[in-house]
Order: sequence, then C-alpha cells, then structure tokens
Amino acid sequence: MYARARRRPDGDAVTGERRKPREWASYWRADGLPLEAMYASFLRHRYHRHSHETYSFGVTEHGAQTFTCRGAGHTSAAGMVMAFNPDEVHDGHAAHELGFTYRIVHIGQDLITDVLQDLTGRPAGLPLFAAPVLASPVLARRLRRLHTALQHGAGPLERDELLSSTVAALVHLAARTPPRPPAALGAPAATRLAARARELIHDRHAEPISADDLAAWTGSSRYAVYRAFRTAYGLAPSEYQRQLRLRAARRLLARGHPAARVAVETGFTDQAHLTRWFTRSYGVTPTQYRLA
Repeated sequence: MYARARRRPDGDAVTGERRKPREWASYWRADGLPLEAMYASFLRHRYHRHSHETYSFGVTEHGAQTFTCRGAGHTSAAGMVMAFNPDEVHDGHAAHELGFTYRIVHIGQDLITDVLQDLTGRPAGLPLFAAPVLASPVLARRLRRLHTALQHGAGPLERDELLSSTVAALVHLAARTPPRPPAALGAPAATRLAARARELIHDRHAEPISADDLAAWTGSSRYAVYRAFRTAYGLAPSEYQRQLRLRAARRLLARGHPAARVAVETGFTDQAHLTRWFTRSYGVTPTQYRLA
C-alpha cells in the first residue's frame, strides 16, 4: 500500500489560474518494505552532503543536475540514470537556471539481496555500482516504469515483478560484484582509529559529543581523529553524526511520530532545526515524509 505526500509549491493566482509551479516534490513509501520513491522538480534547492542506507537509483527527466560523489563532479542530463551505493556521500543542485525534474527510487539492501537470490537461486552478495551516472536508455525506461507504478499505487504482484526486472537490469548492465569496500581507507592504524570513533558516534548519536570526547575515546588527537574519519567515511564526524540523527528521524517519522517529538528524541535542537536539515538532505519536510 502506498500513500502520497506532496510538498506544496509556490504559486500565485493570476487571472484566476494557478501559475505552473517551479519547485515541487512528491514522496511515496511502501508499507512494510524498504522501498521508497520521490518525484521532484527543483530550481533553487541544493541538497547538502548526505547519504542513504539504501541503494538509490534516479532518472533525470528534464533539465540537468550536478553533484559531487567519490571526490569528483558529475552531471546527469535528461534521460540519464544515477546510481548510488549505500552510504555513498553526495550532494546535488540544478546544473543551470532552468532547473531539473527527476524520479528516484530507494531500495533497501536486504530487498536487493532478496531479489538477487530469488533470481539466481543461490545466496547473493551486495552489488557495487561503479559509475554514479549512466547513459542507458534501457535502465532509464525500467526505472521510470517502476517509479510510475509505485506512484500510482501498483498492487503487490505488479510491484514485485517490476522491482525484480529493474534490479536485474541494473545489476546486469551497471554493477560489479562482489562489492569492494565503500571507501578507500588509509593505513591500518588510521582505519582502526576511524572505526573506534564511529563506534562512539553510533552509541551516542543523539547526544552532544565533542571533539575532545572522540579524542579521549580513541586515545588520539582531535586532528588525527578528524583526518582518519574523513578519509574512511567521506564525512566529518559531525556530519556523520547528523546523518545518523536524520536516519533515526526517518524511522520514527515513518512510524507516525510527530516531527516535534522526533526532533527532541534524535538530538536536534528543535523542530525547525530538524526540518532545515531534513529538507536539505531529502528534499521534503519531516511532516511530508511522515504523511507519505
């Protein structure tokens, strides 16, 4: 079952008619499955650096969007496909003044492996998508068809069929497997240092944590922790903590918890603070996401 939440666009009434909106976003979330979809058109909105727990596959329909990922800049023009692995840090904004319109589907890792295991008849590892942008009309059509079906409330059978065929096509045409580590790590000592700091952030993500706390926990200097962490995970420790808070907020909002309560429980200063970062990272407000 799917529900739809729509970000209300700016628009003025002109001679009794509503002006065509320049920015809008709609969101859908599956009931009981790690499967979500968004359809949006942005002109001024700029995504802050963030990542997803899921695989994320998008197709640009109009205009062009540019983003940084894996230390390089990329542009997805109309008809191109975007592929993000779990925890892959990226941002995004319009490539020119005309903005862009795109569809994106987020698919949980467990759902990906379940589909692949069903297709192959044996245990499957997680695929790695090597290129963030793909010029593939075949994949663009598959993603558009899956997204449109979700958007219009497809039944479970149609959803499962389209999901399987889309994942199979993505893996066949664009993935490498088995996967490599999500980030190029440094020396073993730096890797252990980053992992140790990450452990504390996970344990206390909703609490105030200082650089001194991380230094004391790891037995290293604040600068060494920062450098090792940034190298290992692609985000500063503070950005990583905020990412965990946003993910926790998404889970609570999906269960129907009000945004004001979620903000307090996940470590944000207040609802406005949560709303600002949630919108910057995901393109919709917490309330829109909760109602999807």
